[in-house]
Amino acid sequence: MPLSAKASAPIFAALGDETRLAVVQRLCDLGPSSLSGLSEGANVSRQAVTKHLRVLAGAGLVRQRRRGRATIWEFRARGLDDARRALDTIARDWDAALARLRSFVEE
Repeated sequence: MPLSAKASAPIFAALGDETRLAVVQRLCDLGPSSLSGLSEGANVSRQAVTKHLRVLAGAGLVRQRRRGRATIWEFRARGLDDARRALDTIARDWDAALARLRSFVEE
């Protein structure tokens, strides 16, 4: 079932930030990681990475779990699948609108 525009907006907003996109890429490259692993080599503070992770979690793109004393963050591919379905719906609607316009113009 495709997401509504309202439901998918947090996903696109979260991915629209360069730092958050870099965090997602890092999680994809490294797999589940701690905050220190995600912060290493970043041009922002650990606190900033934490803030970005919370935004990504709110959008359903990452989740956290405890492993002993450490908090491990992991990417949730389902969030991107939801975004892809939303874009597919928009693309289908756009294609249908173009087909109606073409039909109208050709008449």
